Amino acid sequence: HHVKCDIKDKKLKKIIFKFKPDCIFNLAAETHVDRSIDNPESFIQSNIVGVYKLLEFFREYSKKYKSKLIHISTDEVYGDKINGRSKENDTYKPSSPYAASKAASDHLVYSYIRTYKIPAIITNCSNNYGPRQHPEKLIPKLIYNILKNKELPIYGKGKNSREWIYVDDHCDAIMDVLLNGKSGESYNISAGNEIDNITIIKKILKLMNKSLDLMEFVDERPGEDYRYSLDSLKIRTELQWNHKINFEEGIRKTIEWYLNKNTWEKIDSEGLKKLPWKK
Repeated sequence: HHVKCDIKDKKLKKIIFKFKPDCIFNLAAETHVDRSIDNPESFIQSNIVGVYKLLEFFREYSKKYKSKLIHISTDEVYGDKINGRSKENDTYKPSSPYAASKAASDHLVYSYIRTYKIPAIITNCSNNYGPRQHPEKLIPKLIYNILKNKELPIYGKGKNSREWIYVDDHCDAIMDVLLNGKSGESYNISAGNEIDNITIIKKILKLMNKSLDLMEFVDERPGEDYRYSLDSLKIRTELQWNHKINFEEGIRKTIEWYLNKNTWEKIDSEGLKKLPWKK
């Protein structure tokens, strides 16, 4: 069943009790750093107030029915990681309003685990990519701009480093967390690779047979983190999870998916007004 509902709406409680889910995956979030800098309000409402509402609904529901809550979070809560890799028990140091709102939501979930003993798990994942991603995100935006022969904006010198995980691998990981993870625990999820932005751009340009002339260097955005890197040893050893898709294969599959779509809409400052894969 598909039911459209705001995470803050009391209607969500009725939906939960009606369908009696064995698990709730909370992927509802505002996620774009640039928009959180321009207007943090929606991030506070969705990522903090919304999670609080969901926790209250789930607290009541889990008293009556056996269930589990999997709260999906991000590597950005740990902030800049110049050396080494962020571990599950590292201190949170978010840099943007988006990251701060996700950090707050993680703290709320953990507080409900400790105080109310709800059966919940937190996961923190590195950058996702793959088919169907909203073109406000880096990789689909690059593909779109290349298709339209538009310039590719690169923050600073393009040396900012991120880890990337193909969306199917992330889905497999959170399913393993559901089936084998321990309530009250948190798990970092990453494919263990690090790629700077300019390398990604050059790779996509090469795969699409386009010139490097499309690259345009722009000023760093405020509060930009130089590097994120996750230590995912815990989920690999305790749950025997491992990623299956390397970046070379994943980026080819991603480009092929977008090239097969012919209904791209104009990207404005808020992203697509109509998603291209919606009929």
